[in-house]
Amino acid sequence: MTPQDITKLIVRTSMKDRAAFDLLYRQTSAKLFGVCLRVLNDRGDAEEALQEVFVKIWTKADRFAVSDLSPISWLVAIARNHAIDRVRARRKPAVDIDAALHVADPALGPEAMAVAGDESERIHHCLDELEKDRAAAVRGAYLKGESYAELAERHGVPLNTMRTWLRRSLMKLRECLER
Repeated sequence: MTPQDITKLIVRTSMKDRAAFDLLYRQTSAKLFGVCLRVLNDRGDAEEALQEVFVKIWTKADRFAVSDLSPISWLVAIARNHAIDRVRARRKPAVDIDAALHVADPALGPEAMAVAGDESERIHHCLDELEKDRAAAVRGAYLKGESYAELAERHGVPLNTMRTWLRRSLMKLRECLER
């Protein structure tokens, strides 16, 4: 089939001539399928894309400008562009840069670090005012994450006694920090 014949088929398709469209499909579908397959690298995707390409050709045939250029180039461009669009649609969408505005830096800022360092010194000073075993129990429970039962066993006291030590020690720490 010559380029002039394909041009005539496209022009007739623009006038919604189904017979011309059918013939255009039979004459060009193999080539356009090859284009889709080359871009998509998947036979199933290429078959779907080819169907969509011919729907576009049916709806956009009136946009075809008759010229000295090859009409098959116009058809190939439609197929290639559609296949590329499908590849792009498969990709994960890039995260919008504005979404990064809501990502908080978990690190403390310089001012907060200075305040935290000062607070840390005060807390350690107040812990030193407690009896050694009570200070060790507070450090174990609140700095190391040890359970009340573990602390009670290590210090050789009943569980309820350990709870009382910790509650009273925290009250003394609060008093010290409020001074």
